[in-house]
Amino acid sequence: MDQKLEFILNNKSVSVEINVAKTLLDFIRNDEGLKGTKEGCREGDCGACTVLLGEIVNNKLKYKSINSCLFPIGKAAGKHIVTIEGLNDENNYLTPIQKEFNEEGASQCGFCTPGFVNSLTGYVIENNKLEFHKAENAIAGNICRCTGYASIKRATENVIEKIDNLNISGFDRIKSLVDENFLPKYFLEIEKRLVILGKNELNDNLSKNIIGGGTDLFVQKAESLLTEEISFSNNGKLNEIKVCGNNICIGGSVTIEQVKNSPIILKYFPTIDLHLNLFASLPIRNSATIAGNIVNASPIGDSTALFLALNSNLTLNLLENKRIVKLSEFYKGYKNLDLQKGEFLEEISFEIPNPNTKFNFEKVSKRTYLDIASVNTAIKIETENNLIKSVFLSAGGVSPIPLFLKNSSNFLTNKIINTELVLEVLNIVQSEISPISDIRGSAEYKRILLNQLIKAHFIKLFPELINVEEMI
Repeated sequence: MDQKLEFILNNKSVSVEINVAKTLLDFIRNDEGLKGTKEGCREGDCGACTVLLGEIVNNKLKYKSINSCLFPIGKAAGKHIVTIEGLNDENNYLTPIQKEFNEEGASQCGFCTPGFVNSLTGYVIENNKLEFHKAENAIAGNICRCTGYASIKRATENVIEKIDNLNISGFDRIKSLVDENFLPKYFLEIEKRLVILGKNELNDNLSKNIIGGGTDLFVQKAESLLTEEISFSNNGKLNEIKVCGNNICIGGSVTIEQVKNSPIILKYFPTIDLHLNLFASLPIRNSATIAGNIVNASPIGDSTALFLALNSNLTLNLLENKRIVKLSEFYKGYKNLDLQKGEFLEEISFEIPNPNTKFNFEKVSKRTYLDIASVNTAIKIETENNLIKSVFLSAGGVSPIPLFLKNSSNFLTNKIINTELVLEVLNIVQSEISPISDIRGSAEYKRILLNQLIKAHFIKLFPELINVEEMI
């Protein structure tokens, strides 16, 4: 459905009446004629369409990389969109990042290069202390078929070294980057322009069909969404992570990357950033929402496995009539949810763990990163003197729905941790699952794999209590 949108595209103020479900990629290329942003896979895999999105967060201008092929233009309202053309000044001189790509031969056919440059520029803007492995993560969602990546890595290392040798201020980083020609001068005015523009953000009516990140929806049904009445989960109360009494509460439109970097989450789950690094690429994590991943109901959703093990509750909202449902009871069958028509997932909450609680997540896929799991599993376990006081064990990829392994969890409770206990519970685990053979592995393989991953939970969390040789 057409609505009036106002945002900034590079240095241009845009005011347009447009179908809000149109992808940002199509608007950039077809309506604005900015061909530097490439159309590749249209599934968020190749990164050729990567652009930067700037917005005011907690009174500060922040930038992140996104896949414009999966980003509805309605979500650009009140934001700054930066394409490769927007990184150069009026003289079109190469930025230092572009120069390094040129000098190191990191661009051959050039199709993927704008995405790489945008992703690396976003990393440079947002990080005061640059580290190569983190820069690698920032460009991991960009695929190149020509270079073999060695030249791209060299260019990235050179950029980091060059910035380290400059006096780049963390306090006013954008100004410092402008002074060193990493960004054009118009970036200095963007924050003021967005503050004014913020008053004109799209007014969401949450009684319509609500889109969170759209990272799966726009793969599956981009064309049909153009004929539907939709809205977006942009409002502030859905975008918060906070402590609510004895619980941690996560708004439905919080992204995967927000969870990964949240000081509140990291305080209690210090390894969560490593676990969530296995969830897609950075541009996808920057858009994909927790609520979207849960409601998507994929049997192998990574965040679903995590939140099942955290014994999470869902707050569902229908015209401000709210009810709470256990995540473990939310899935009634394959893609069949305890969700009424017009109801949306407003919040995910779970109890703050005590000091005796440990948590772990395991996942196996054909590629370690940027891939869908064959099998995943998570565990939250509270112990006292090696006695299991409570345990919540989840599994994905072994059933039509994401599974909370209730019988296995009950069996483990009030037992002393040892090798024999772990081997014994595997029999119960096998009775609770019903994997099928598909492209990600045979049913038999998935059964074996889940057993091994559950062993890995205990080996990692309680190495002093487990005999690894007997476990193998």
